[in-house]
Amino acid sequence: MRAAVLRDYNADLSLEDVPEPDCPEDGVVLKVSACGVCRSDWHGWVGEHPRVKPGQIGGHEYCGEVVEAGPLATYAVGDMLVAPFILACGKCPACRSGDSNTCGNQRLPGFVEPGAFAEYVAVPHDHNLARLPESLSPTVAAGLGCRVTTAWHALTGRAALAPGEWLAVHGTGGIGLACLILGRAMGARVIVVDVVAEKLSHAMGLGAEAAVDARSGDVARQIREITGGGAHVSIEALGIAATTNASIECLRPLGRHVQVGMPVGETARMEINMSAVYQGNLALYGTRGMPAWKYPSLLGLIEAGRVDMAPMIAREIGLSGVSDELRAFNGPTPPGVAVVTDFLA
Repeated sequence: MRAAVLRDYNADLSLEDVPEPDCPEDGVVLKVSACGVCRSDWHGWVGEHPRVKPGQIGGHEYCGEVVEAGPLATYAVGDMLVAPFILACGKCPACRSGDSNTCGNQRLPGFVEPGAFAEYVAVPHDHNLARLPESLSPTVAAGLGCRVTTAWHALTGRAALAPGEWLAVHGTGGIGLACLILGRAMGARVIVVDVVAEKLSHAMGLGAEAAVDARSGDVARQIREITGGGAHVSIEALGIAATTNASIECLRPLGRHVQVGMPVGETARMEINMSAVYQGNLALYGTRGMPAWKYPSLLGLIEAGRVDMAPMIAREIGLSGVSDELRAFNGPTPPGVAVVTDFLA
């Protein structure tokens, strides 16, 4: 099969013919229909992700059709499935308590084992997967496994966002756009922050109530002025110190900051304004992924027409275009996300 393989950090992925994956006993092999290109893939591509090594086939936002099923699999040949990027074991204390996104025995295609920048991907622990609704295209569904699911859990499982609250979103990439779309569906008033005017305009077109250009000065002060005291919930979607502090400092007393952006490499340890946390009685939450049992609530919202995730998708590309998309993350990116839909191009 054709796959895009990481051979050297910060270099074009190598397009190679590699063996098709073996089918896991408790899982399936998918013929990949679509796979998103995510900033988390970029962290591995540049060598910042501690678990991504040369030889890795990336790609963790995928959906596809079952072409082979193991003897202990939940699904069967022909099923169209969407996968979360965290494949939990289902047996450990974290899984049994409902927090499968913190599973200590999790499997991670695209990071530790071969991912979906390939024609086929093996998916163990297929009880984590969900059927793709007929109303949802594979191109749009590809983003559900990481960006949209992570945003949904951040807003519901961590921040407990309530209708009428102000939600600040720092960074309008895939995670940020998902938080904007879902936050509005939950009844929040959303402010977006970025350094790219085109992305701010795009976000306003998707229903943001206000937009702040981070190049224009004190972001936190501007948000406090717009909201009349500060945001109730603030999402940091980049994983860097400047936006983390702006997110914390823009909150009103008793506000909730959710760290969604991945702090790795040189940002794994950062200096933050703990005085603002103390003085404001703030809550700080980390979040990563989503427990698989929450898929029905998210897919139900989409199937009911309450939210449309299609505006997140900006570009459909071939497998040979992944390197250019990864390289684009080195600087400010254009609006929307890219999804691989042609694995032979």
